[in-house]
Amino acid sequence: MTGIGPIHILRLAGLPMIGPDSDLCVEIAGAMERSAIALQDGDIVVVAQKIVSKAEGRKRALNDYVPSPAARDLAGTVNKDARLVEAVLSESRAVIRAVPNVLIVEHKLGHIMANAGIDQSNVEADGADGETILLLPEDPDASARALRDRLRPHGVERIGVVISDSFGRPWRIGTTGIAIGVAGVPAVVDRRGEQDLFGRVMQVTEVGFADAVAAAACLAMGEGAEAIPVAIVRGLDWQAGVHDASDGLRDPERDLFR
Repeated sequence: MTGIGPIHILRLAGLPMIGPDSDLCVEIAGAMERSAIALQDGDIVVVAQKIVSKAEGRKRALNDYVPSPAARDLAGTVNKDARLVEAVLSESRAVIRAVPNVLIVEHKLGHIMANAGIDQSNVEADGADGETILLLPEDPDASARALRDRLRPHGVERIGVVISDSFGRPWRIGTTGIAIGVAGVPAVVDRRGEQDLFGRVMQVTEVGFADAVAAAACLAMGEGAEAIPVAIVRGLDWQAGVHDASDGLRDPERDLFR
């Protein structure tokens, strides 16, 4: 990772509301054309998980979940709707932490996250009760690869796609963007063995590259009613390759917080 120059984050405005009948690639390409943005070598397209999930039909009615006894017991501990807890458990491998108002799980994708990433904000209500939830994509890496394959201009290799979601952190207040799906770009850049500014060999430096890209893009995309679910990060130096978001997951034996 070298290179000195400006880094730009281009907001992509004008996307319509995305639903299960939407072709997300066509909508993104159309918004780029209307904004006079053409992808260049080295560009990374960051797409909010929410519109990927909506395009892939991952909305669910909360009433479709019938709470099990385990979900009812856990709901009493965390002060959450038992139907929501059942949905969380159905998307999870294990419960990591359960205290009042907090339910941290290991998602089926391997991420440690609150409520299995299930969200109700910025999700259009389906049905009279208005209780609709949105699940994560089933395979965010595959979703990212499909977008990259279709968005990448002919003859241009270094185009990346990052699917981002907002995560809390156990040792900090506030959420930040995290890469839950990647295509083309590395999730982690291992700089161990390189020399620092004073010639010292770095022993532990592994850069969460895709997470840093997601976090930077989230500043431009926003977390509320901004309606900017896509941004393009331009000007970074990176090497194209075959990567998965799971490359950034810490092995359980190295996880200090479990």
